[in-house]
Amino acid sequence: QSNGMAESFVKTFKRDYAKLANRPDSQTVMSQLKAWFDDYNSYHPHSALGYLPPQRFERNDRQIKTAGGTELQGQLQ
Repeated sequence: QSNGMAESFVKTFKRDYAKLANRPDSQTVMSQLKAWFDDYNSYHPHSALGYLPPQRFERNDRQIKTAGGTELQGQLQ
């Protein structure tokens, strides 16, 4: 399963970033990778995450867990 996830990531990354970018040589591509990864994690919607970018999904998940933990702590006291 993890191989399928990796293949999906590579396919999406190539389609949405590498094929659309100016990439005259490997040095140019390497210099753009950090910005592509940042965009992918901050803005790119992911179907498996309810069409949220990973950072927003993670932030929402933490808030839900924190809120749930707070409610649970109040119930235990």
